[in-house]
Amino acid sequence: MSVAAEEPHPLGRIGRISAGTFHQLSALMTLAMLIAIFAFGNAAFLSVNNGLTVLLQTSVIGLIGIGMTMVIITGGIDLSVGSVLALSGTAAGLMVKAGLPVPVAMSAAVLVGAFCGFINGVVITKMRITPFVATLGMMMIARGTALQLTGAAPISQLGEAFGVLGNGALFRHVEKLPNGLSRVVFPGIPYPAILLLIVAICGAYLLRRRALGRHIYATGSNEEAARLSGVNVDATKIAAYVLSGALAGVAGNVLMSRLVTAQPNEGVMYELDAIAAAVIGGASLMGGVGGISGTMIGAFIIGVLRNGLNMSGVSAFIQQIIIGFVVILAVFIDQLRSNRR
Repeated sequence: MSVAAEEPHPLGRIGRISAGTFHQLSALMTLAMLIAIFAFGNAAFLSVNNGLTVLLQTSVIGLIGIGMTMVIITGGIDLSVGSVLALSGTAAGLMVKAGLPVPVAMSAAVLVGAFCGFINGVVITKMRITPFVATLGMMMIARGTALQLTGAAPISQLGEAFGVLGNGALFRHVEKLPNGLSRVVFPGIPYPAILLLIVAICGAYLLRRRALGRHIYATGSNEEAARLSGVNVDATKIAAYVLSGALAGVAGNVLMSRLVTAQPNEGVMYELDAIAAAVIGGASLMGGVGGISGTMIGAFIIGVLRNGLNMSGVSAFIQQIIIGFVVILAVFIDQLRSNRR
């Protein structure tokens, strides 16, 4: 790849970085404001248990949001992640039910998600079908497959080992009382939150320090220029969709493990939460702009908003309306920023 394609004009790069930093700071201020508002309305909002609840709720959105960010940076979109999440989690449940060890079943579930992402990438790059239509088709295929495999019924009695990933915690301390009961001294750091942190660090490293990450940005910024500079654009897009599918598979493992039941109906509308998290965090639907740190802020904004509205007694239907307005506002701000650039 030539220097010109890898490193744009210095002034343009400085402008993009400053704009991205400003957007992340504004998102961080929005998150702080939401926390302050909900804490003022309900003192229990700042409790340790509620904080852990927010972490657990945000972990799934964050995991699929990281993969979605990579796809969006290439200039694409992945509407299938919610259904792929359900298919992967269902596959894990079926394999555990068939007698496979939990780690093997969950690893295979991630491969199922990656395969769905691979199909998305091949259809988009080789068949030249737009990402919206291709991933919409995969959304229906994955959901239908999950429902067909299970007869639309949940898979239960998967054993305690299946629930460790979603319900376990590091440094959890439980004290035995004289009456035989147990008291939780410290609830610990949930495994899903630790997993999200590890994946976020790896994702940020890949985007900023590895050749694939630079190719992802180059493809989204100017696909033709990237191709002329020696970037394998098709392979880069396929890799982005494979990562998105694999992370949907990881999120499916986490969610089904939390429930200790494989639910083929889970993950509905999760793709919109993932898109919202990425866009709120600064990713541009035009491609070429975005980052993992911003997506994490966006995911926590959505998680805090949902949790705070739940604690305030707001119905799930009103929550959907509010989240919808947030998505529209985020996309509108993205358009204004793109026009200014």
